[in-house]
Amino acid sequence: MSRIIIIGPAHPLRGGLASFNERLARQFMSEGNEVSIYTFSLQYPGFLFPGTTQYSTEAAPNDIQIKVAINSINPFNWFIVGNELKRAKPDIIVVRYWLPVMGPCLGTILRIVSANRHTRIICIADNIKPHEKRPGDVAFTKYFIKPIHAFITMSEKVLADLRSLTLKPAQQVVHPLYDNFGDALPKQVARQHLGLDPDEKVILFFGFIRHYKGLDILLQAMALPSLKRSNIRLLIAGEFYEDRKRYDDIIAQNDLSAQLILKTDFIPDSEVKYYLSAADFVIQPYRNATQSGVTPLAYHFEKPMLVTNVGGLPDLVPANKVGLVAEPTPDSIAINILKLYELGEHHFLPHLREEKKKYSWNNLTSSIIRLSSI
Repeated sequence: MSRIIIIGPAHPLRGGLASFNERLARQFMSEGNEVSIYTFSLQYPGFLFPGTTQYSTEAAPNDIQIKVAINSINPFNWFIVGNELKRAKPDIIVVRYWLPVMGPCLGTILRIVSANRHTRIICIADNIKPHEKRPGDVAFTKYFIKPIHAFITMSEKVLADLRSLTLKPAQQVVHPLYDNFGDALPKQVARQHLGLDPDEKVILFFGFIRHYKGLDILLQAMALPSLKRSNIRLLIAGEFYEDRKRYDDIIAQNDLSAQLILKTDFIPDSEVKYYLSAADFVIQPYRNATQSGVTPLAYHFEKPMLVTNVGGLPDLVPANKVGLVAEPTPDSIAINILKLYELGEHHFLPHLREEKKKYSWNNLTSSIIRLSSI
């Protein structure tokens, strides 16, 4: 048995990282380890957070020990938390890294911890180079990397970015299935819950709306005559993390309202299964990407995908087996959406069910334990 502390978002914070960390904690616990999560009392200052709130409306998990402790902008707090963890001497700390602005906070805490000469520090790197660049990104990331013993990445792109900064031990592991949102529902049941027509064609864009995710490209595809004639409707489920005017302008200029179903508030965890179960296909029209948490979500709910040929996305979606790969242009996306319907959901299902077997949480925990012994 190992004593493991995960540092990263968790309840009462919301979002994909929080869900991932809580699921990871449960996996470690199921394998006989003692686990707790140190999360943030302040994750982002308000001016850096584009959504409506950083906090979940869901009940706190009652099976995980979560300590709300870290203030990302208060150096005095970093020393307090660092010394607390140093004295606690966990066998392993698993730290999430997704944004360079977290580098000073996490890098300082982990430098202090590493002085105990016992704790092994493993980073799960979601991004090394951020999607939206800011001054200081490289310096903050280099500062963070110094006390880390080894890294997990979930795409070749992030691994390559990491290798440009350090040669410390690292392993690529596929993003495990998001299997903590419940089981898939019959499509008719999910659509009834969401108030959708049981017989119409529905494709899904899911997740926070940010420029790099390419929703504007998908909207431009929906405006093309081929999709206008198709009676396919696009369900957009996710909160705007930037000014929505660009998207509203595309919708108005192309008279798209009748083709869209807008659910642009934050989707709580308890509702996720309805959106994935209601869709025919999941569309990821990213203009750039490392990996995507939507892909393992689609695998869990056995939904064929269309992804764009950017970053690590095509590596996770074998073309013509679990989905299709398009170029990040309106024409290519439109052609491939129509091809999804020509092939039909049942064409992809056997391959989806076979491919998803690779996405186990045990693969991730085993890799972390192995790296901690190097």
